[in-house]
Amino acid sequence: MHNNHSIYLRKATVADSEKLQQAFADSKDLHVPWSYPPENYQDYIQSPYLYLLCLMHSDEILGSFNLSGVMRGYFQSAYLGYQAFVPHNNKGYMSRGLQLLLQEAFTVLKLHRLEANIQPGNHASIALVKGAGFQLEGFSPHYLRVGGGEWQDHERWAIINRDWQGEN
Repeated sequence: MHNNHSIYLRKATVADSEKLQQAFADSKDLHVPWSYPPENYQDYIQSPYLYLLCLMHSDEILGSFNLSGVMRGYFQSAYLGYQAFVPHNNKGYMSRGLQLLLQEAFTVLKLHRLEANIQPGNHASIALVKGAGFQLEGFSPHYLRVGGGEWQDHERWAIINRDWQGEN
């Protein structure tokens, strides 16, 4: 029996496009200036590693996680991006969702490392990754151009899969 707070991760599909556009629109004040909505939802939805965090009983979208720049070979790593959506932020869903995402990344995708680049003032985001066991690796000045504006400094947070069992 699932309680009302059971959550799950699933891959995004084209059918999610409208709901996601609405979620980003509703969450603008939460995201900006840290992140901005996708410029092209068709492209965004088709990201191969876009996962939606949903409520079990209603399938409502609570947040999203996106792995990009997946590198195999010697790296076995990816970049992690994510958004919580209003009104589901500050309820602990993203912390639990990040655990599910790490399980997917390390067990199913067999990645060795995930990296999240976060602007130093984005305290909620830093708290999220810190709570999941990410370590601060460094500081990258003028690292990403966010929302088409200025180049922003970022902190580089990463987590290593200590139990990595991949193919050599």
